[in-house]
Order: sequence, then structure tokens, then C-alpha cells
Amino acid sequence: MSQVTESRKTNVKLKKAVAPAATEELVVLAIDLGGSHVKMRLSSGGERRAAVSGPTMSAKEMVQTVKDLTSDWRYDVIGMGYPGPVSNNRPAMEPHNLGSGWQDFDFSAAFGKPVKLVNDAVMQAIGNYKDGNMLFLGLGTGLGSAMIANHVCLPMELAHLPYKKRGTFEDFIGERGLEKYGKKKWRQSVEEIVERLRAALLPHEIVIGGGNAEKLKELPSACRIGGNENAFLGGFRLWTDATLTF
Repeated sequence: MSQVTESRKTNVKLKKAVAPAATEELVVLAIDLGGSHVKMRLSSGGERRAAVSGPTMSAKEMVQTVKDLTSDWRYDVIGMGYPGPVSNNRPAMEPHNLGSGWQDFDFSAAFGKPVKLVNDAVMQAIGNYKDGNMLFLGLGTGLGSAMIANHVCLPMELAHLPYKKRGTFEDFIGERGLEKYGKKKWRQSVEEIVERLRAALLPHEIVIGGGNAEKLKELPSACRIGGNENAFLGGFRLWTDATLTF
């Protein structure tokens, strides 16, 4: 499907969207936004839909793309993962791999629906969370990270911690590290970094996700793989799991 390059204008000012009463069964639209694709799915079931995103896509274009692709879907609220820091339910910074116009963008007003926005690694973590203290590491273009400590969701920026001379964790186990050092050394770095983070953060378990997780021959000890589709479950749980704090 082709991207929508210009959002439709409207002369109607959107009022603050209000979620249905807690007694109703919410239908949640989960949006997983990445640097190459924006993907969406409903909590009520059905197919996953997706569109190309890329380095020129603005926030307004993304909203219109999702609206066009889901025009036949009915939903009450939206749970969305954003590839960057989030503050007060809005992007705190522009994303590295998308266009401009994201920082402080009001998604609730743009969609006309209540939106809960979290960092994309947090949404993946929520989708994989069971109990206790869980560290999530996303092996992809960079290194996504989040921790859930007894149901409290904590976004983390572990990717840029120093590692080996002047490098960072992301330099070694992100996509750049995989291409530069090859699979064997990349896998060794993943194991070493996981053990460092285990010693520092003392999680009960570590979940490894992201597109490059499948390139691991063996998982580091006491780790499990988190399916990428669990990001949608995380988007649903933003609205439906009252035990979580974020």
C-alpha cells in the first residue's frame, strides 16, 4: 500500500477524547511504530495490517496512514509504541529513523481517540511480562531496553552505556556491530553484555526480542525469546491490565 503523504485538513476542533466506562469491554487498536514499518492490530482479533514508514514519514502522515488502513475497523482506544523517549504521553524527542514533526505531537487529538503512548521497547516488554522483575532487550537496528519491576514499567536507555574502549553496547550488539564484527563475535558480545546487565540489575528473568534475536544460536542462560508479535499484546495491555503502572 502506498503511504499517505499529506494529512486531510479539518475545520473541526477535536474535543478531549474520553475512554468508555471501565465496565465496557474495550476494543484496543495497538500500533507498533518502527523505522521501516508501522503495524497495527485489534484486540478483538483479525488480521495484522502494515504500511511502510521510513525516514520521510511525519507524525501527521503516520496518523493518516493508520486511519486509511483501518477505516473499516471499529475500536475505542489506542495503545502505541514509539521509537524514542516519551514524556507526558507525547514524544519527548524526534525519532532517529523517521521524518520530522513528532516531538510533543498530540496523538489523542489527531486520532480523535484516547491514546496511551509508551516507548516501543516498553510496549514489547509489557507484551512479554509475566511477574517479578523482568529485563527486556530488543536486538534490532539499535538496542532497545526496558525493565518491569513488580508491575512498574521502566523505560531504559542502556544502548549508549560505554563498552570496550570508546564503544557502546549498541555499537557491538546493534545492527552496526553485527555487520562490522560478524555473527560469531556479535553473539559473544550479546552474551557478555547480557551477563553484565544481569549482574547490575538483578532481574528475575531476561527476555530477548527484536528482529535479530533469531540470529542467536543459543540463548544466554536464564533468558527466553520474546516474540515480536507480543508488541501488540503490550499495546492491548496498556489499557486492559490494571496491575501495570507506567
